[in-house]
Amino acid sequence: MKENRKRKEWVGIGKVLAWIGVVSLMAVGCGGGGDSDSGSAGDAGDGSSAKPLLVAYSDWPGWVAWEIALQKKWFEEEGVNVDFKWFEYVPSMEAFAAGQVDAVCMTNGDALVTGAAGGANVAILINDYSNGNDMVVAQPGIASIADLKGRKIGVEEGFVGHLLLLNGLEKAGLSESDVTLQNVPTDQTPQTLASGEVSAIVAWQPNSGQALKEVPGSMAVYTSADEPGLIYDCLCVSPSSLTTRRAEWAKVVKVWYRIVDYMADPANKDEALKILSARVNLTPEQYEPLLAGTRILSLDEAKAAFVKADGFKSIYGSSKVVDDFNVANKVYEEAQDIDAYYDPSIVGGL
Repeated sequence: MKENRKRKEWVGIGKVLAWIGVVSLMAVGCGGGGDSDSGSAGDAGDGSSAKPLLVAYSDWPGWVAWEIALQKKWFEEEGVNVDFKWFEYVPSMEAFAAGQVDAVCMTNGDALVTGAAGGANVAILINDYSNGNDMVVAQPGIASIADLKGRKIGVEEGFVGHLLLLNGLEKAGLSESDVTLQNVPTDQTPQTLASGEVSAIVAWQPNSGQALKEVPGSMAVYTSADEPGLIYDCLCVSPSSLTTRRAEWAKVVKVWYRIVDYMADPANKDEALKILSARVNLTPEQYEPLLAGTRILSLDEAKAAFVKADGFKSIYGSSKVVDDFNVANKVYEEAQDIDAYYDPSIVGGL
C-alpha cells in the first residue's frame, strides 16, 4: 500500500468525530484524504434518474477489491447507480459522519465508535477479516509472545493494536500488567523497534512489514491470523439510506459476491493483483502479501459470521469484545447496542 491504511481505531476516531459539527469538513473527493478521481457506475435500473449511492472506501485489500467491479462495469450490468469516493481512512469516516456519503467501509470497531459519536450506521456486508496483516513484531531472540513478560512494548494505546496485544497476552497466560506499554503512534513503530527502545511493537501493514525489514532477525510473534475475526471489515450504510434505497443496496451486495467469486478463481489471480495494486500504486508483487493477510469471506462464511454468537467467529461476539475494550479504555462511556449495528438480511437472502 502506498499510503498507510490509517486504520487508527477507537480513541483517535472518537476524537475526530467529536469535532464534526464544530469545524468544517473538506468536500467529498477533494483535499485531505479524498482524491478527485472516483468510480461511478450505472443508473438506478428502473428508468429513473435517482442520484448515485455514494460510498467512501480506502486503502485496505477487502475494500480496494471494489475496483474490480468498477473496472469491469458490473454495477452497470446490475443496474445500480453507485459512486465510489477514494479517501484515506480517517477522512472517509469523517465524510460519512458528516452526511457527505451514504456508506463507508470501516472496521466493526470503528463502526461502534462512529455510532457512539452520533454517526448512526448499519453493516450490511462483511467484506473480510484481518488474517495476519496486524502483528506483534519482536526483536531478534524473542520467539513467542510469552517471552515478552517483563519487557517494554511499543503500541498505540486504545487502538486496534492494543486490543490485538491484549488478546495475545491472554492466550499466553499473561495480562497487561505483565508488560510495560510505551505509547507509540503506529506509523512510528518501525523506527521505534529499530532504535532498540522496545522489545516489540504492534502495527498493521505496511508498518508491520516495514518493522520486519528494518530489524534483521525480528519476527512476528502474534498476528491477527492467530485470532480470526478479531478485526472484521464491513460496508456500513446510514440507516436512512438503507431504508429508502434498500433494493439498490441489495444490488451492491450482489455485485460484491461477484467480486468474491472472481477473486476465488486462481485463473484470475494475476489480473486481480494487477487491478488492486494499481489502485494504490504498488506492483502486483508488492501487493500479493498484503492481500494474503486479508481473509476475503465467501458468501457462506459471511452468513456464518452474521449469526449471533459469542466469540470471534461471529461479528456480534467480536464486536462485544471490542465494545468492552472501548468502555474499559474510556473511548466512550456506555456500552453499545451491538444488534443495532448489523442487518444480515440482505446477505442472508442471497
